[in-house]
Amino acid sequence: MNENSISNVQNPPCVLCQRTDDCPEKYGEKRIYETYNLAVHYYCLLMSSGIWQRGEEDEGFYGFLINDIRKEVNRAAKLKCNICKKKGASIGCVMPKCKRSYHFPCGVQRECIFQFMENFGSYCWDHRPVQKLPPGESRGSSQCTICLEFVEHLPQYNILKSPCCKNAWFHRDCLQYQALSAGVFFFRCTVCNNKDKFQKEMLRLGIHIPEKDASWELEENAYQDLLQCYEHCDIRRCLCRNGRDYNEPDSEWEIKRCQYCGSRGTHLACSSMQSWEQNWECSECRSIFAKSGNYQNQQKRSLATSEKIEGNGCLDEPSPKCPRQSPGPQHSFLVRFTPSRSPKVLCQNNLTPCSRLDHPASNRMVMSISPLISSSSRIQSVRKKQLRMQRKDVSNILNELRLQINAKTTRLNINIDDIWSSALKGFRGRNFNPASTIEINFTNLKGRLKTDTICGSKHDFFQLLILHLQNSSLFEGSSLKNLSLDSQALKENLYYEAGKMIAVSLVHGGPAPGFFSKTLFNCLVYGPENVKPTVEDVTDVDVAQTIKMIKSSKTLANLKSTISERYDYLTAAGCVRPIMTLYDKNALVNDLLIYQVIKRIISPFESFKQGLKTLGVLEKIQIHPDAFSSILCHKPERLSAELLGDLFTIHCSSCVNNAKGIDYWMGYLQDVECGESAATLEDILVFATGNTSIPPIGFEPKPSVKFLNIKFPVGKRHLNCLEIPITNEYEKFKNTMDFTIKRTLRLERE
Repeated sequence: MNENSISNVQNPPCVLCQRTDDCPEKYGEKRIYETYNLAVHYYCLLMSSGIWQRGEEDEGFYGFLINDIRKEVNRAAKLKCNICKKKGASIGCVMPKCKRSYHFPCGVQRECIFQFMENFGSYCWDHRPVQKLPPGESRGSSQCTICLEFVEHLPQYNILKSPCCKNAWFHRDCLQYQALSAGVFFFRCTVCNNKDKFQKEMLRLGIHIPEKDASWELEENAYQDLLQCYEHCDIRRCLCRNGRDYNEPDSEWEIKRCQYCGSRGTHLACSSMQSWEQNWECSECRSIFAKSGNYQNQQKRSLATSEKIEGNGCLDEPSPKCPRQSPGPQHSFLVRFTPSRSPKVLCQNNLTPCSRLDHPASNRMVMSISPLISSSSRIQSVRKKQLRMQRKDVSNILNELRLQINAKTTRLNINIDDIWSSALKGFRGRNFNPASTIEINFTNLKGRLKTDTICGSKHDFFQLLILHLQNSSLFEGSSLKNLSLDSQALKENLYYEAGKMIAVSLVHGGPAPGFFSKTLFNCLVYGPENVKPTVEDVTDVDVAQTIKMIKSSKTLANLKSTISERYDYLTAAGCVRPIMTLYDKNALVNDLLIYQVIKRIISPFESFKQGLKTLGVLEKIQIHPDAFSSILCHKPERLSAELLGDLFTIHCSSCVNNAKGIDYWMGYLQDVECGESAATLEDILVFATGNTSIPPIGFEPKPSVKFLNIKFPVGKRHLNCLEIPITNEYEKFKNTMDFTIKRTLRLERE
């Protein structure tokens, strides 16, 4: 079937599921054949029980022939869906004795499992494969390592466990979005990077892993950051009269970068260096090596000969029956081969990257790095370093704002079962002053005060409060949110209170929202009149569909037909305009986006903006947009062994073997990160500080580690201090740490 038979003039329903939705992420590509009066979703075809791909990939719908599709429609017309009770249920459970049939969208809604592999089997809600909690493993909670929201350790349809890492749990939606973005070549465990075992388990549980290149590999200028060379002198006392950014090659004012991280620099003269060939390490890298005990063993060598990019071998070739998606643009370094045919295969040929060669890194000039040698991990590393530097800037800014806080105490009694109402009452209280020191007392349902440290901490209160705001009717969107229009909330001035609560949380040591969309953030910084929203900002499905239909109109007649169908909405939005040519659709789309995302919520926005002015937070956001974007539009950095190692200052003692203590401590953090320990990195942070994450403002006092001759570790949360015992054997040390930390936290939860 050639492309001329495919048309988007109308939007008829799928002949199998009878839905008009055109959502490739959920139902696969939707194709319309006007000649045959037929429209169908690709996944509906792929999962149907009575049809196979008998043609070549360029025949019919990726091998599904038109006559076969019609026969399958006739077969399904006799079957009633066990979910919606309507005819046309083309998919059946593969269990031999199960007689259930259903449409593909109904199965998704009822939490059936569809396996995009081998014979593309489907399992109903009673027979779907499930994961089991390993014997002896206690139920608890941890952060989903993708969205960083907390997830309960309870295997079910919406919660999945990594098969290769003990403490890695995910939301199903998070895994599916990551799989669609990463593709078969880059989808792997976010903790240990295992690919084969992880993908096999996720395919079994119904995660669709398209056989395509990763989305970030296809972005225009995706590797632009890697072409930038760091040129800034970070020495505390820069001697250059022309400023820290001045760089004059082949002189004493040439900037030398750290040989390890490359994200810090110094003028040769500022560090008393005689030539470029002399090695230089920044204070952060020097500190890391010092803590690991390896700094003394580092060999001095020329940067030009020491830094190499390791070669990577070919990735394993995927199975001919691996899930594949519709063909799309691919990088030239991917090699195409023809797989053996199977009764049902997804529509794209297998792709596998060729081997990558070693390339020496230059220490004097910027290399033109091509996609051949660039990888997603390097891009993520660059972006992660940028975010970390920006978050350090935010910490300094917030600490300046914290100077406003006085010693006078404001006590808030918070009902832990009704955070919002009790917080609102406290913030609106006559005696509440955002510049006073805040103390939190949690109460249970009977009104008795809880006095234990973890439940009564200010950080926990702000964390619960920010989580409530994120899920409240004041915001709309999935992960990144814009303000919504809630007339009752506007009447009660709740948008102002929400902005005020976020500002107070930031200055008083609480967490940042981390869920602001780029559009909302830019409106706060640059003003709504200077911001152009996108279709992704529209959360109303019908409105978004209307905008997409207008935007994708191919003919003037099609455009006018769409406008006629939604004329009432366009009139209410004040976006009716004369349409003379097809190009007028761009102005119409722009008008609709501005109305739906900005003009419609201008009153809530102004109220929210006033609340953010509390303690001068909004002013700082507008002065330092790049820094604040790192905490308002991004979730906190996932804890790692390296991050905790840098966070805790090591206090040496004369009565113990500090070298052994440092080795044990750093080794323990590595074991915890790799899932080889009963505790998690979050458990360690909570045990020592009472906080589940690092607040944007940082800790006061700064966290520290002491090595003492004691039997069990002690967490002194009022000092953010972790006292660690020194034992003769590392295994005994590890078991003692695990036992004490897990037992302490379990008792606190009870």
